[in-house]
Amino acid sequence: MAYIDFIEQLHKSTKRDYVGRVLEADKAECAMIAKQYGCDYWDGERKYGYGGYHYDGRWRKVAEKMAEYYKIEPGQKVLDIGCGKAHLLYEFTQVVPGVEVVGLDISDYAITNAKEEVRPYLMQGLAQNLPFEDNSFDLIISLNTLHNLKVYDLKKAVQDIQRISKGNSYIVVESYKNDAEEVNMLYWQLTCASYYAVDEWEWLYREWGYTGDYGFIFFD
Repeated sequence: MAYIDFIEQLHKSTKRDYVGRVLEADKAECAMIAKQYGCDYWDGERKYGYGGYHYDGRWRKVAEKMAEYYKIEPGQKVLDIGCGKAHLLYEFTQVVPGVEVVGLDISDYAITNAKEEVRPYLMQGLAQNLPFEDNSFDLIISLNTLHNLKVYDLKKAVQDIQRISKGNSYIVVESYKNDAEEVNMLYWQLTCASYYAVDEWEWLYREWGYTGDYGFIFFD
């Protein structure tokens, strides 16, 4: 199990008004709408989520780094849990022609509006109930998804990832290293159900037998 950063630079490219999100809207109502993971969350106003999530090629470098690090080859299988509109999976097919991709997301809207080229390989489902056989995937990715689960479902999801992985997996969640980052995260988040500092996440991974890699995004 190792800490690796593939996406923090991409995360930091977006500017966020933490206090403004709390003051300018009914945060509780916005969170309720966001947790439906429908059009408002993906392509509605920024106060409900992404504020419009459209393909712009930004995930290509992430796919390149992951493919190189994990030595992904044509014919191998990559699963993205919480794939959203599957932009990262599409980039994998471009970076490693012949790779097999599978995406799972809770949002029917995201799958219906996903990148057309990989839409046939996507399914609606829950991270805590993965419908795959043991040792099914050469690489499993879950970016900014598992923190949306309460701890009992979070445990199931992490252990299921371990079960279906052939050895390579990478989980990214929201976290914090200090009080300022914790406050910013709480101001900004809409769907998070598991709030843990870095050392707490690492402890949970060890307790649950997770041996894959992990990363975090921070709100500094």
